[in-house]
Amino acid sequence: MSRASKLTLAATGLGTAGIIYFVHWAQEQEKIGMHKAVELDMEKQRIRRERQAEFEMQRALEEEYRKLQKVSPSVDKPSGGKSNQGQTS
Repeated sequence: MSRASKLTLAATGLGTAGIIYFVHWAQEQEKIGMHKAVELDMEKQRIRRERQAEFEMQRALEEEYRKLQKVSPSVDKPSGGKSNQGQTS
């Protein structure tokens, strides 16, 4: 084998090994990224469930308080006469 063919074979082998290593590394990075995305989604779902449970609890408490406390409207009925504000008798 000539020197040029040996160098070509060595360069081709090293290039192939480098490409294989890079592809493997890229796949591992993509896998890690996808796993982190799944973890973030799970965390968002957990927070959403907690907020929904808190909202439902607040709604139930509000209904219970409304049953316990009879609230009437605070609108004063107008009297047909003059206003007595600021006047002393």
